Amino acid sequence: MPKVQKIVNGIGLALVVSIFALPFVWMISTSFKTLAETLVFPPQWYPKNLMWQNFVEAWNSGPFLKYFTNSVIVAVGILIFQLATVIPAAYAFARYNFPLKNFFFAITMVTLMIPAQLIFLPVFLNLSSWGLLDTLWGLILPFATSAFGIFMLRQTFMQIPEEIIEAARLDNASELKIMRRIMVPMAKPTLVTFGLFSFITHWNDYFWPLVMTTSEKSRTLPIGIAQLRQVEGGATWNILMAGNMILVIPILIIFFIAQRQIIRAFVYTGVK
Repeated sequence: MPKVQKIVNGIGLALVVSIFALPFVWMISTSFKTLAETLVFPPQWYPKNLMWQNFVEAWNSGPFLKYFTNSVIVAVGILIFQLATVIPAAYAFARYNFPLKNFFFAITMVTLMIPAQLIFLPVFLNLSSWGLLDTLWGLILPFATSAFGIFMLRQTFMQIPEEIIEAARLDNASELKIMRRIMVPMAKPTLVTFGLFSFITHWNDYFWPLVMTTSEKSRTLPIGIAQLRQVEGGATWNILMAGNMILVIPILIIFFIAQRQIIRAFVYTGVK
């Protein structure tokens, strides 16, 4: 019976992996094909020759260096602002008792249920009145904090024994020093995981840059890649997939660098 269960689990795991992996494999394969090969039915999974020229053509189809630079500035800028606001807020919710603490935490969690499309109009009008339309600041400031990050980091901070913090306070350590020297190092896996989630979310964000930008100077990589579809005679799928690969490669590199910390963040190890 255990052997049958292992076989069933293996088949189920292979099925789940296939569902998620096959579209990605098709994207990689198509990015190296000729246009004729992308139109063949049934589809060919392997190109006859690797067309590296597709990546060059995708990159040269617009100011992709500008798009790439803007995406880096926006994603990294948002992450810096979020860490600067999420860490103190999570520490306060985890370790302090103050009036209406549970109420404020509940309000923070409620914001997770509000779709961005529902509140984008008042945010758009505010940024417009501040003269931040079509600027990188207009893409960064609306996401300067994260309710998800506060919740995630609060749960980690709550697992750190109170004795460690009390010992630091007896040594006359300030709250800022406790946060920086004790809490943050112990929460490193959670911070890395949140940072990766934040970076991926805003690196791939299409809706907000589409709403906020009107010129090439502020557009990000997802907007530039979407413009590859706007060609005469229909989309050239090989070039479009090559553009998507340019978008995905930085995320894959960051993920492989941070994967050990991500695994640690989701496995309870306790504090010795």
